[in-house]
Amino acid sequence: MSVRQPELPRPVLRWLLSLGLSVIPRNYRRDFSNGYLVAEILSRRFPAHVQPICYRNGCSLPTKLDNWARLRRFLAKQELDIAHELIEGTIHCKPGAAEELLRELCAALTCGRIENLQDTQVDFTDRCYQTKLSVAARATASTAIKSNIRLTEMLVKPCICVNRQKAVAIVNMQTGMRMREREENPRRFNIKPSFGQRVVHHLDCITPSTNTTRIPKKHLSPHTHQKAETEHAHSKELEVKQPTIPLSQ
Repeated sequence: MSVRQPELPRPVLRWLLSLGLSVIPRNYRRDFSNGYLVAEILSRRFPAHVQPICYRNGCSLPTKLDNWARLRRFLAKQELDIAHELIEGTIHCKPGAAEELLRELCAALTCGRIENLQDTQVDFTDRCYQTKLSVAARATASTAIKSNIRLTEMLVKPCICVNRQKAVAIVNMQTGMRMREREENPRRFNIKPSFGQRVVHHLDCITPSTNTTRIPKKHLSPHTHQKAETEHAHSKELEVKQPTIPLSQ
């Protein structure tokens, strides 16, 4: 099951269609990963410095790295602030990376400000997609590692330590999701509250500064309520005076 790509804001989509690119982008992660369409976008603004004929329109990893190496040098020369994480995520077809890159390019080239679709920082994982699925349809830890770590990442950086850190981060994310699932739906996992949790829930209704005589009966535990009724009945029994019966002669 593929991850649904995020939608671009309407101003960015209108700006992208007005450029008259050679290919109408339909799958942003696939079409912008090699950097060829990015070179076409930059050539509309800087025709004397960027020529699309100097870039190769291929899908191999060496082609992507070569195109983006040239684009990085040009962006640094023009002082266009594009984050390194966005470029890496676009090369490796990470979810949401190409869309965020287009928003940054639109804001930089049009001198405007485009609001992000998400208030939080994009982490380029399928976490948001997994949270929208049902509990039974969510990916396991091994599937999450395969989905979030691309083969091209391992080919570019074959360091075992770096890849191990990425795998551990994904496993920790998956573990956190499982813990939240257990907290939100304890009946599904047959989780019973512990004695400490029951005590905390009971203490939420009774504050230490209040007296038990002023607490409504519905907030008292059955044992406390029964004990109060017993003491009250006993006091009544002591207060009642038995009538004296005269002895028959």
